Amino acid sequence: QVQLVESGGGLEQAGGSLRLSCAASGRTFSSYAMGWFRQAPGKEREFVAAISRSGGITYYTDSVKGRFTISRVNAKNTVYLQMNSLKPEDTAVYYCAARSGSYYYIQSQDYNYWGQGTQVTVSS
Repeated sequence: QVQLVESGGGLEQAGGSLRLSCAASGRTFSSYAMGWFRQAPGKEREFVAAISRSGGITYYTDSVKGRFTISRVNAKNTVYLQMNSLKPEDTAVYYCAARSGSYYYIQSQDYNYWGQGTQVTVSS
């Protein structure tokens, strides 16, 4: 079992930056591939970024490439999402997710564990 707790959300102006953190419980964090998803009001949850268990492979949805960076520190059981050049369309609840596996995964149904989410609001 893995428990995930996100933090770092908030209100930011367009063009600003936020860093989300996701802290995981358990001693096997390094065996889990991690992902970030988001859900805007009235929309379905969508993939944002993913990282392999070693951190050596990352993948992003097109709309955040060049602006967001996913990273992890296995010694701290934490995955991060650095978000720069924020846009109003980035406004959503952001969720981190985990699953065992050696690669990266971009479908929500691929993940077994989810955090409760953190709200990100970007004003224009």
